[in-house]
Amino acid sequence: MNADEPQPVTVTVELSEAQAWALAELCKRIGWADARALSVDEAETHQMIRATDRLAGALREAGFSPR
Repeated sequence: MNADEPQPVTVTVELSEAQAWALAELCKRIGWADARALSVDEAETHQMIRATDRLAGALREAGFSPR
C-alpha cells in the first residue's frame, strides 16, 4: 500500500437507543453550510460530509434511519 494512501480506521462506539436516534437525526440534518462553518477549508468540509455520510450509513444498517 502506498504510504500516501489514507489507512482505514474502525471506530466502535456503544450508544443508548436514544443517542443512536439522535445521532442519526444529526447526520440527516447536517449539511454543507454547517460543515463549512466548522471546517478550516473546503477539503476538510468534504471530509466532514463524507464521514457523516458513512456514519449515517452505519446507523441505517443498525436500524436507525430517520425519515
